[in-house]
Amino acid sequence: MDMIYLWDMASALVVLGGTLLATLLRSGLRDLGHTLAAIAALAQPPFDMLKTRSTIAGQVRAIRRDGIRVAEPAHSEDAETAEAADALAHHGSLEAAMAVHDRHAAKRIRRREAAVTTLVQMGELAPVFGLAGTLLALARLPGDGLLAEDLLGAVSTAVLSTLYGLLVAHLLILPLARRIERRGEEEQRARAEMFIWLKEQLRDVGPQPVVKRLHAVGPEEAA
Repeated sequence: MDMIYLWDMASALVVLGGTLLATLLRSGLRDLGHTLAAIAALAQPPFDMLKTRSTIAGQVRAIRRDGIRVAEPAHSEDAETAEAADALAHHGSLEAAMAVHDRHAAKRIRRREAAVTTLVQMGELAPVFGLAGTLLALARLPGDGLLAEDLLGAVSTAVLSTLYGLLVAHLLILPLARRIERRGEEEQRARAEMFIWLKEQLRDVGPQPVVKRLHAVGPEEAA
C-alpha cells in the first residue's frame, strides 16, 4: 500500500488547524501555555527523589547535631527543595518547609489539571473537525454534473479527514494527556515521600536559639 495516498493537506489543515483554534478559544492562552510546558517537561528526566534527598541529608545531620537554627541551608538544583531548605533554616521550623512543599504541590496540581483538561478537550474536538472536513469535502462536489474524478477526490478527502481526526485524538492527544497525568502523579508521590522522610528525621528536633559564647573576663581585663 502506497502511503502517499494517506496524505491530504486540506484534511490535515482542517483537522489540526480547527482543533487548535477551538481549543485556544475554549481554554485560553494561559492553559495552553501550561499544556505546552507540561509537554516539554516530558522530555526532561523525572524527579529523582533519592538524589534530591541526598542533597538535604547534610543539612538534616547538622540540624540533629547542632539545632535547627544553626545548620546552614542545603543547596539543591531542585527549586522546591532549595526553597524548603531555606525556609527550614531561616524560620527555624519544619512547618515552614512543609508550607513551601504544600504551596508548590498545589501549584503543580493546578497546572497539571489545566494541561490534562486542555488535551482532553483537544482529543474531543479532533474527531469533530474530522467530521467537519468530511462535510466540507462533500459540500465541494459540483451540483451541475458529477465527474468520476470529482467524486473520487471528494470521497478521499472525506475519508481521510475522519481518519485524521480519530488518529490524532486516540493515538496522539489522549495518550499524551494520560502520560502527563501519570508523570505528575509519580512526582507528587515521590515529593510527598521525601517530605515524610524529612518529618521523620526531624520529629524530635525543635527550634533552638543561637547561643553566643562569651569569653571569660579576668580581673585585670575588667579593670
